[in-house]
Amino acid sequence: MNNNLNLIEGNIRSTLVKLALPIMGTSFIQMAYSLTDIMWLGRLSTEAVVAAGTAGFFLWFGAALVMITQVGVGVNVAHCNGRNDLDSAKKYISNGFQLDLFIAILYSLFLFVFRQNIIRFFNLNDIDVIKMAVEYLSIISIGITFHFLNPIFSVILNSTGNSITPFKINTIGLITNIVIDPLFIFGLGPIPQLGVNGAAIATITSQFIVTIIFIIIGKANNTIYSHTNLLKKPDAKIMKSIMKLGVPPFLQTGLHAVISMIITKIIAGFGPVAVAVQSIGSQIESISWMTSEGFSSAISAFVGQNYGAKKFNRIKDGYFQGMQIVGGIGMFATLLLIFAAELLISLFVPNDPIAIKEGINYLRILGLSQFFMSIEIGTAGAFNGIGKTLPPTINGIILNLLRIPMAIILSSTLLGLSGVWWSISISSILKGIILFSWFNFVLKFHLPKQI
Repeated sequence: MNNNLNLIEGNIRSTLVKLALPIMGTSFIQMAYSLTDIMWLGRLSTEAVVAAGTAGFFLWFGAALVMITQVGVGVNVAHCNGRNDLDSAKKYISNGFQLDLFIAILYSLFLFVFRQNIIRFFNLNDIDVIKMAVEYLSIISIGITFHFLNPIFSVILNSTGNSITPFKINTIGLITNIVIDPLFIFGLGPIPQLGVNGAAIATITSQFIVTIIFIIIGKANNTIYSHTNLLKKPDAKIMKSIMKLGVPPFLQTGLHAVISMIITKIIAGFGPVAVAVQSIGSQIESISWMTSEGFSSAISAFVGQNYGAKKFNRIKDGYFQGMQIVGGIGMFATLLLIFAAELLISLFVPNDPIAIKEGINYLRILGLSQFFMSIEIGTAGAFNGIGKTLPPTINGIILNLLRIPMAIILSSTLLGLSGVWWSISISSILKGIILFSWFNFVLKFHLPKQI
């Protein structure tokens, strides 16, 4: 069955929604991997949550590295599809996989070799937490290659207008993770209790299964990526084109991850409960930003194909209709985090009243920024679609860096730990306002007139 949508013709809103819903579902699935781990580990101990959350920053940085090829390949494949140039699309795909695997192997070796030093950076005082975090990171580093491959399979299909297949395949991976996560964490029958290590093993096993299914489905359906030749000599010009588009988003997301590590180091000064609250709270908050990321990917594919087809008026209409939808997502998240904060945080640490109290504070403060964060993420997808990945990077890097001095200053006042949460929320509000204004300037003065 052909699941590809025609993105350059037809009703814009319905096309965007049909493309976006499976991508958003896939984003929810990626979020649910971490939520599942944290939910089960929260029933094991708060220390287990801290260990997995601390090591989890390096999965986040790995996701940033993936963006080098994910964005570079996705945008170029969308442009090629808009021009109906499938031969060029296949070249971008082959070179993209080669680059992605090269980065994945290097990062895997880095994490494994330097795992002890990496965890020491956070100045955790609990020896058991440090031990669990190092072991978790060791296991994740071995299987992280699959975390690199699966987003590339997904973005290739999304860029051709097929978002259904990635959603179905990733759903299988999530179901696998949900089933085996508690088995490996708590043990059952012949399966021993592995604790934090069990969560790591469940995650990489599920991701491995997803990779295998992508390959099998690709071969069976003669999918565009099934023609990938990893042994062919890389094309320097194509590699450069991929990296030109992909490196700016990587820098933004990678630096965001590093800044968050520094913020976590500041938070660690308030004790392990504060670190646990950040780990849990950020996972809950990801309900909105992962959903927005999914819609952003749809906007990027839509804008990319129409840019390749030179349908510039359709780009403008698509952007504003997309912002209406993504803004609605942000408003829903704001209401959810503010009014259901206690219910949400209690799902993860039902037996820790101190963590619940601070978690409510976190969610309500961050809830105020959800609308603006969603607008920023959606607009970044539109910028990526027209091949301008630098503006979101500049906006993100400057305002994310601002979080560090803001966190230090605000947390040293009567606000205490809440000052850290306010530094994150205020910077997110500013990022949304600035990037939205920037893209509207580009639409008005720099986008070519409709041919």
